[in-house]
Amino acid sequence: MNRLEYSYFELPSTFYSKVSPLKFKGPSTLLFNKTLSKKLHISEDFIAALIDTTSEASDEIISPFAQAYAGHQFGHFTMLGDGRAIVLGEVVVDKQRFDLQLKGCGPTPYSRRGDGRATLKAMTREYIMSEAMEALHIPTSRSLGVFSTGERIFRTGSEPGAVLARVMKSHIRVGTFEYARYFLTNEALQALLNYTIDRLYPSCKQASNPALEFIKTVAETQFELVTHWMRVGFIHGVMNTDNTAISGESFDYGPCAFMNQYDPNTVFSSIDTQGRYSFGNQGAIIQWNLVRLTEALLPLIDPSEEQALIIARSFIQGFEEEWNLKYQEMMAQKIGFSKADIETEHLVTGLLKLMEQHGTDYTNTFAGLCHEIPNSLSPWEKEAFIEWKAQWNTYAKSQGASLEERIALMRRINPVIIPRNHLVESILSEVELWENDTSYSGRFHEAMSLWTDPYAYDESRIAWMKPPTSEENQAHQTFCGT
Repeated sequence: MNRLEYSYFELPSTFYSKVSPLKFKGPSTLLFNKTLSKKLHISEDFIAALIDTTSEASDEIISPFAQAYAGHQFGHFTMLGDGRAIVLGEVVVDKQRFDLQLKGCGPTPYSRRGDGRATLKAMTREYIMSEAMEALHIPTSRSLGVFSTGERIFRTGSEPGAVLARVMKSHIRVGTFEYARYFLTNEALQALLNYTIDRLYPSCKQASNPALEFIKTVAETQFELVTHWMRVGFIHGVMNTDNTAISGESFDYGPCAFMNQYDPNTVFSSIDTQGRYSFGNQGAIIQWNLVRLTEALLPLIDPSEEQALIIARSFIQGFEEEWNLKYQEMMAQKIGFSKADIETEHLVTGLLKLMEQHGTDYTNTFAGLCHEIPNSLSPWEKEAFIEWKAQWNTYAKSQGASLEERIALMRRINPVIIPRNHLVESILSEVELWENDTSYSGRFHEAMSLWTDPYAYDESRIAWMKPPTSEENQAHQTFCGT
């Protein structure tokens, strides 16, 4: 067993509260990630013992804690904190530090009258999504295991409870810096910046203005992350500042989903009634979140508030251009060009317009450009798309880009298989049966074998590539599970 460390305790104690996870009568392991367990040297028994009333495991060997933070939730600022998550400690592997966290293990001082529990469906959804995102080559938290608690908890109705064990490079968020800025002191804010730089971005220490360099570095990681989301049609669902990890990892897979029919206004979250976190708005929102981070760090950018504002305003004006460059480069790669220019931007805009007009599937349209998939799944036999393809080939010829080169690049960028929402929901509808009959988990394991190998194509995968019917798609909503 890898020994847990606690570098987070270098921060003032106002950044956390020590609290132990609840123990349950007769918890059981439903899912366990043996590959990740081996990498981290963390055993299934170690995690299970921490939540089992019959275990003799002593809490004295660890110092679990919940983190304090604030955040802008749907644009409104509030005090927050880990309401149903507890960091067990930090695991160090090959000089890389990871938080080991339990989610759904009971209330904390930040639960705001919540029960601190989680549903089996919600925790299994996070397991599916995080491991699928890892396979899609997108920075993400990882799921170590899902443990049934044997309890019934109440959300929309009575549901089985569960605890998720997950790992991340860090759970520090934009909201953590907002908390330090608006609820603590400048000294606490400086301590948080120093700790985060040391842990995640040590090169920032060499800069003449470490706070400014830190924001630049975080912006790069966030733009990289969100362009990945756009690449695969992923919609996070709740891009609040408390859900924006400084490490640039996707996490908190609550109301998330993958887009089927292309529409930039697509929203699945039941609570996003205004479309703030729609698919096409994710680039603008990450810029908004980075402005909040910049505001929080103003006292450390320059002692003079006036001068700090001048520097910050000049700096954040570049966010939009930086995002657009990153996004256009990624979209150029989706159509087979390694670099973006005005012509690739024109081609991408034209293709997305066609896709929206014809209601084509986002994943399958791009997959059909680099694989010979059935015409029933992709639109490339339609006249408008044939005309676009002719323009695409003409431009490629002018650049000396062969079809083989473009296909090779697109097959690395464009997934064939994604965890389609209707399939995920179908599998989750059976999850309650797993506790008594493990044969019901067979379809889950079949699905995971495909979702964790998303770029390969053969005819056996066609059934998993089919988008939902219009009824299935329209009916789909996702929830936080709290």
